[in-house]
Amino acid sequence: MKATTEIRWLDDREQAVWRAYLHLTVLVNEQLERQLQRDAAMPMSYYLVLAMLSEAPDRTLRMQQLAQLLRVSQSRTSHAISRIEEKGWVRRRPSSCDGRGTEVQLTDDGFTRLVAMAPDHVEAVRRVLFDALSPTQVTQLGAICDTVLRRLDDSCGGPRPSSAVTDLGEGVG
Repeated sequence: MKATTEIRWLDDREQAVWRAYLHLTVLVNEQLERQLQRDAAMPMSYYLVLAMLSEAPDRTLRMQQLAQLLRVSQSRTSHAISRIEEKGWVRRRPSSCDGRGTEVQLTDDGFTRLVAMAPDHVEAVRRVLFDALSPTQVTQLGAICDTVLRRLDDSCGGPRPSSAVTDLGEGVG
């Protein structure tokens, strides 16, 4: 807690927006998690791993870099990679740069799996979020996300996934 005597309470409008935001993020995540479980038999976290790797050069990232992009611990990332590796969708190897770290590479089977499930997932994202918004609102939402993420990145450090508004990647998903 701040070492100040004045607490900046949320006003009624801010409180309503905050609660709507919380409700929105929970419902969007639940809908997308359900869609991936139903259509691809995988959790969103595995899909995100495959998508992040698909956008990387040579479909490969260092484990530490992947964890930073996903905003989860290295141990959690390692656990997910172990499960995905069992399916043959990724492989680990010593870092080609220094041999000390571990790289994770999306296999051809993993890329094929991602390409097969991406259309249904993108349709779900569209249905759950973007179809409800006008083009102007999409731009506004992107600007809001970029502003808040930039502030959080400045205070927390670390890279974040590319902005959908400012940087269109070459990967799938």
